[in-house]
Amino acid sequence: MGFTPLMWAARQGDRGAVELLLTRDDIDPNKPDYYNATPLWWASHNGHEGVVRLLLARGDVNPNKPDNYNATPLWWASYNGHEGVVRLLLARGDVNSNKPNNRGKTPLENACQRGHRPIVSLLQSRITPLPGTH
Repeated sequence: MGFTPLMWAARQGDRGAVELLLTRDDIDPNKPDYYNATPLWWASHNGHEGVVRLLLARGDVNPNKPDNYNATPLWWASYNGHEGVVRLLLARGDVNSNKPNNRGKTPLENACQRGHRPIVSLLQSRITPLPGTH
């Protein structure tokens, strides 16, 4: 599957291991696995806020990197109901809050469909209405 030590640690939510690995010069925090998922993708998907915070604190981590299905870390965090992770990603400022996956489903649609009301509220406040829809 192409997992790196950083990816395993991020996937499991092992903040201490992630912190240690990020001190190394030979660790690429954006290196994807076979599915194009990065350490940030895995931490966001699994709701590991501490690891997401560590990764986002780096200037070289791409928060919008999609997997093979065009689903970003925010897409998965909204799908799985990880409100804290959604907050962290949106606070970054450069996260595309309305990026759809390859089937056209957005993070807001995920949150609505799955009943994650706090996430609906967070995402709704970030989306600019289309002309003539308000």
